[in-house]
Amino acid sequence: MPTAETALPERIAKPAHRDGNVLRWLAAYTASLVGDSVYFVALGWSAQKAAGPAEVGFVMATGALPRALLMLGGGVVADRFDPRRVILGSDAVRCLLILTVAAAITVTAPALWILVSAALVFGVVDALFVPAVGALPPRITSPDQLARVTGLRSLSMRLGQIAGPPIGGLAMGLGGPSAAFTVAGLLFALSLPLLLATRIRSLEGQDAMHQPGPSGTAGKDLLDGLRYIRRHRLIGPLVVVGAICELGLTGTFNVGMVLLNAERGWGPSGYGWIISSFSAGAAASAALLAIVGWLPRAGLMLAGTLLVGCAGAATIALVPVLWLAAVLAAVIGLNAGVFGSLDNALIQTTADPTYLGRVTSVVMLTIVGLAPLSYPLVGAAIGAWGAAPVFVGCGIFAGLGVVIALSSDAVRHAELARQRPRVTT
Repeated sequence: MPTAETALPERIAKPAHRDGNVLRWLAAYTASLVGDSVYFVALGWSAQKAAGPAEVGFVMATGALPRALLMLGGGVVADRFDPRRVILGSDAVRCLLILTVAAAITVTAPALWILVSAALVFGVVDALFVPAVGALPPRITSPDQLARVTGLRSLSMRLGQIAGPPIGGLAMGLGGPSAAFTVAGLLFALSLPLLLATRIRSLEGQDAMHQPGPSGTAGKDLLDGLRYIRRHRLIGPLVVVGAICELGLTGTFNVGMVLLNAERGWGPSGYGWIISSFSAGAAASAALLAIVGWLPRAGLMLAGTLLVGCAGAATIALVPVLWLAAVLAAVIGLNAGVFGSLDNALIQTTADPTYLGRVTSVVMLTIVGLAPLSYPLVGAAIGAWGAAPVFVGCGIFAGLGVVIALSSDAVRHAELARQRPRVTT
């Protein structure tokens, strides 16, 4: 009898946003992302109650450090084993961990050692979860639907960012840290049956559950994955372009926008309007890709949207009024969302499934590892020269990604698989 591990028949061709299998995975992923956000709210506020500001930073860094250090190893694990099982295992561990913390702080105060231990374990498990999540989409849908799945995944991420903090704050207000950790744990628990019900499709004619993984030591497999990325005509340039954008644009927005608002006197409300406009633009681009499922000349469109995003980032610190900055932020978000979705979809479509976990781990490491490196540099530069020169300089630096994209034939001529109707019997 068919089970959840049975390969999906190739003749089934539903659009991703109407495919129950994809939607089950998406619901599980969304529940897990909202749980992440609630967990971070609970962790930060609990640390604030247990100690001072310095200790809050220490607790948060305790979770981020192992995630960054072990991310590449998590990619090896995702390629050696079925990524769905890795996701199920890591979500189950996170569920048990967070519910245990909730129970512990119910009977005692949220002691610092409990929070540090939880953050450390959570960061280690997250290093396994993130690459496995990136390796799973090609196994639950056909290649011509990966663009839609990428758009749906981006929408899910935005929903997690929007819904998680208010839910965590409400739980903290009503029941304290214990209630907030309990809500996070229950959200992780909710994702488990949905993932169990998700079916796996075949990859390159083989059942994904029996796909041969890498052989040799973990270190050899990791080096093999890095060499694969470096030598790949499309993935290598796309990873470099993404890394440059993280260094040039993410730090500028995350840190620079706060300082820009203070410099202009727009205050916290102005900051909220700008960030909300950016998020709305990014969400709109994700919805566009999820609905359309294909964009023409994907490589050139990737370079074009990145160019507009870089120009917007260089310009936003020059506009004199808040409403214009908010409109420009929406334009930047729209183009950044298209660029990010196309970058991810092209990598997932092109990568050899045997290497997909390691490829995802490198891509995610550029996000969680490289972007924070620019935070102190952006802050110090704005303190020395003001916001406008730094925003312009960072926009120009990120423009190097456009140059790399346009100079690479593989990127220029890259295309996404276009949906073609199939006859079902």
